[in-house]
Amino acid sequence: MSERLEWPDGFERTSADDRESYPHGFRVSRKRAFYNILEELRKMNARNVQVKTAAPHTQAEPNRPYADRDPDDSGVVVYFERDGQQFAVPCDRWNNLRDNAQSIAKYLNAKRALERYGVQTVESEFSTQALPSADEDVVAPPEPHHDVLEVAPDAADDDVTAAARAKKKKHHPDLGGDRERFQRVVKAEEAMLDE
Repeated sequence: MSERLEWPDGFERTSADDRESYPHGFRVSRKRAFYNILEELRKMNARNVQVKTAAPHTQAEPNRPYADRDPDDSGVVVYFERDGQQFAVPCDRWNNLRDNAQSIAKYLNAKRALERYGVQTVESEFSTQALPSADEDVVAPPEPHHDVLEVAPDAADDDVTAAARAKKKKHHPDLGGDRERFQRVVKAEEAMLDE
């Protein structure tokens, strides 16, 4: 039996008909995917972490659903606090809990990479994931690095480099391209190569 997954305000839902398996096949178990989320958040010193799904979760590990439960709603939402601010990171693009959980773990890892590079702080990157107060307008989440480069989240370094090279050539400001788009490609390449 599935529970109802409470989806955070301001984040679009993926239609159940549009969900599919992650096409490149994450090479982790469902249990490992949920642990990966918790490990990334531990490295960020996140507090009050809550991983939510429509499946019942184990009592011993309340942030992990039972292995044999596959709810109709495959979405995963992670709520946490960092530096006194609340954040939500949801994913329901894929048709199973493992792929959505691993996508969130990859996303969190990419956000941490930005801080390591010194490009900008995790706080500024996570501002798009912050839950809005009742008085604030909702802000759309940023485009994931693998989507910027149009590669798989777990693409090989050679594929990331080749995709980035083509995108940088297309968007290079000296060749009439868009400077902001070019910078997103550079940042996406650096983040994915650091994983």
